Amino acid sequence: MSLINNVFYFQNGLGVLANMFLLLFYTFIILCHRLKPMDLISCQLTFIHTVLLLTSGVLWVTDTFESLIIDNDIKCKTVFYIHRVMRGLSICITCLLSVFQAVTISPSTSFLANLKLKLKKYIIYAFFYIWSLTLSFYSNLIFYVGGFPNVSETNQMKVTKSCSILPTNYIIKALNLTVATSIDIFLVGVMLITSAYMVLVLFRHQRQHKYLHSLSHLKSSPEKKATQTILLLVTFFVFMYWVDFIISSTAVLLWMYNPVILSVQKIVLNVYPTVTPLVQISSDSRIINILKNIRSKYH
Repeated sequence: MSLINNVFYFQNGLGVLANMFLLLFYTFIILCHRLKPMDLISCQLTFIHTVLLLTSGVLWVTDTFESLIIDNDIKCKTVFYIHRVMRGLSICITCLLSVFQAVTISPSTSFLANLKLKLKKYIIYAFFYIWSLTLSFYSNLIFYVGGFPNVSETNQMKVTKSCSILPTNYIIKALNLTVATSIDIFLVGVMLITSAYMVLVLFRHQRQHKYLHSLSHLKSSPEKKATQTILLLVTFFVFMYWVDFIISSTAVLLWMYNPVILSVQKIVLNVYPTVTPLVQISSDSRIINILKNIRSKYH
C-alpha cells in the first residue's frame, strides 16, 4: 500500500502543478488576447481537472482532517459531491471539445459547416447547461454519502476510511446506475463518432496533398496539430474511462470495496486529468515559445 500511496501522491502533485500552470496560461490568453472558443473549452477542462485532483487528494487523506472543527458527515458529503460533479463535467467538456474540433475542421461542403458560426455563438450557453445539468444530476449523492465511524456495523460501503455510501434499495441503485451509465455511454459514443470523422477528414486532407508534396516535407497546419492532440486525448480518455468503469461497477454491484482496488481505481481515475495538461503543454506552440523565451533570457 505504501508504494501505491507514493504513486498516488506523485501523480496527484504532478497533475495539480501542470493543470494550475495551464490554467494560468489560458486565463492570461483569454483576458489579454483575442477570445477563442477552443481556449475557453480548454480553460474549462483545465479548471475541472484541477478541482478533480484536489478533491481526490482530500478524499485520499480525509482521515487526517479529524482534528478540524468540521462535522465528518458534512465534510464527506461536500468533498464527494464536488468530486463526482467534476468527474461528470470532465466527460461532458471532453465531449464538447471533440465535437467543436470536428465542426471546426469540417470542409465547407460538409453538413457540419453550417454549425461553425452557431457553435461559436452559443458556446457560453453550452457551458451553462452542462454545469447546471451536472450539478443537478449528482445532487442526490448528498443523501447517500456520509461520514460514519462504524462502517462494518451498519453494512455501508467504504469510499475512504471514514466516508461511506449508505445501502440503498436495489431498484433505486439499479436505476441510478442505469441512468448514469446511459449518459456516459452516449457521450463516449459521440466522442468516438466525432473522432472517426476527424480521422477521416485528416486522411482525405493528407491524400490530397500527396500529389503536391512529399510526406516527409509536409508541414502540419495548426488545425491539424490541434486535431491530432484532441484525438489523442479523446482516445486516451475513452480507454481510461472504461477501465475505471469496470472497476467501479464491479465494486458497486458487489457492494464491497477492497482497499487495494480502491487505491488502484483512484490512480486510474486521475491518469487522464494528469496526462491531459502535459499533452496540451507539449503540443501548444504558444506555450513552447514562451518557455523558449524564458530559457533564452536565463542563458
